[in-house]
Amino acid sequence: MSRTEESYSGERRRFLAGIGAAGLVTASTMLVGCGGGSSRASTNMDSTIINAAATAEALATVMYDNLIKSSLNTSGLNGNVNDQAYLTAGREQEYLHYQTLVAAGGVPLATTFYFPVGMFTTANGTQSVQTAINTLITLEDAFIAAYLIGVRDFSTSALKVLAGQIAGVESEHRVLGRIIAADLGLSSVTGLSGTAEGVQGSAGHASNNIAYERTFTTTGPSFQNISSVVAALGPFVTPPSAGAAGAYDPTPYALNTTANYYLTETPVITLDSTTP
Repeated sequence: MSRTEESYSGERRRFLAGIGAAGLVTASTMLVGCGGGSSRASTNMDSTIINAAATAEALATVMYDNLIKSSLNTSGLNGNVNDQAYLTAGREQEYLHYQTLVAAGGVPLATTFYFPVGMFTTANGTQSVQTAINTLITLEDAFIAAYLIGVRDFSTSALKVLAGQIAGVESEHRVLGRIIAADLGLSSVTGLSGTAEGVQGSAGHASNNIAYERTFTTTGPSFQNISSVVAALGPFVTPPSAGAAGAYDPTPYALNTTANYYLTETPVITLDSTTP
């Protein structure tokens, strides 16, 4: 089934609000209340932020992996080797981020995820390009904000620099997602701000349409700390009720930890470095 920009707004509200009070409490407990699952217990926020970031990178890897397998890439971008390469590089980079964070002591608190109906073609609905790109931009917005919080709240210079390095690449992903949106014929995308934003080729808007990356501390979801970020991501880790009508598809998507994305890609992608 086709989903419109208007119908996506309900999905986005669910993304921000969680899936009801009970679902949000469950998700928050899973992602934040566990504190960290890391052996590096401490009074600072390092473990909580690293674990949340590892979870986010697993989510991003799963998202890009399944976008590459979907009709958005195989049909919609058929012949557009640059955009296909953007998605391939995105998947590699997110997985490398994941590996780096795990090596730094991070423990992902979820590696199986759920997406809005229309994100991919499943028994519950046909892929909507608008939904898929809106979700990509929304998640990249959230990841950027999370890493900016990490720059502020990490206790060591090394971790602050790592957060900045990853935030820079997530910012590139957001811009490339907006380029892909234009190439797919979309006139706008709606991310975490909740406001439709024109894309490259539409009314003169540029793909890099902001002067400063947004923290969303006073707008949109009003993120104040890492706990508020991961709580907003609750619907992506909480299984929806099977057969129940709703914005999220009960189809589970698991992180493929056996794939070596960096070495076995088509199209072939060469990244400058595998380490920060």
